[in-house]
Amino acid sequence: MNFLRSFPLVKNKNSYPKGENKKLSFPNPSPEVLQILVGEADQNLKAIEKELDIQIGRSPAGLLIEGQDTEVELACDLLQQFQGLVEKGERIWPGDIERSIKMLSANRKMRLEDFLRDQISVAGKKHSIIPRTVGQKIYLEAIRHADMVFGVGPAGTGKTYLAMAMAVSALLKKQVKRVILCRPAVEAGERLGFLPGDMAEKVNPYLRPLYDALYDMVDYDKAQEMMERGQIEVAPLAFMRGRTLSNAFVILDEAQNTTHLQMKMFLTRLGFNSRCVVTGDVTQVDLPQGVKSGLKEALAILKNI
Repeated sequence: MNFLRSFPLVKNKNSYPKGENKKLSFPNPSPEVLQILVGEADQNLKAIEKELDIQIGRSPAGLLIEGQDTEVELACDLLQQFQGLVEKGERIWPGDIERSIKMLSANRKMRLEDFLRDQISVAGKKHSIIPRTVGQKIYLEAIRHADMVFGVGPAGTGKTYLAMAMAVSALLKKQVKRVILCRPAVEAGERLGFLPGDMAEKVNPYLRPLYDALYDMVDYDKAQEMMERGQIEVAPLAFMRGRTLSNAFVILDEAQNTTHLQMKMFLTRLGFNSRCVVTGDVTQVDLPQGVKSGLKEALAILKNI
């Protein structure tokens, strides 16, 4: 299940084949809905015009949309779906327009209501965490419905962050009893030598990215309290050997740096009522030359399962 690498690429609006000029009329909804739909001083319409390179005029009967045929049809679909959201009491936020156009460009059958209102509620966050791309939406759906998910893709695609948000949310909703975050302790291209301190202090630098994501979702004191109670555990992969992880949400980060034996060991740790997310980028393997990535092997073996 290679979710993040198989997402459809969103084409640039100028990359579509040029079609014929087209004019369409979008009938006006009720005055209250229309006011929210077009935005203050028509700001929503102006944003759609800019994104799609079209023209939208207003008349007593409705909105007049003119431009390249594919873009005009997309704009009508966008406005129709936005109208449905507004009629259900939702508001159209500035960021919704650009994201929605990208989503509809990639998949014209996309229901924007499912996408825009898909939120992960995490205590301590001022705003809910929402998917920004079709790929992230598919990723979240996979985590919700599968016991084991492989999220593979380049840096910055939200693999670890979204998995962490889902894990913390599941813990706060009491769907699991604990969250376990782990990653292999592999140096990225440079030798750090012997690190001072006890075992926890030695492995802490390798686990820092996981702590950073955790503290962004749960305030520091709350996170420390949860770790002291054993509700959240951050540990190197080597500490997983011999354990059975039941009633847990387990995240293995940087999985491309696991060996064959490490990956096999990790995948056999899951116990009753547990789920796991394995994240990694197969283009950034830091293992010694000649050592094959356990993530690559797992993807090849589980490809058609």
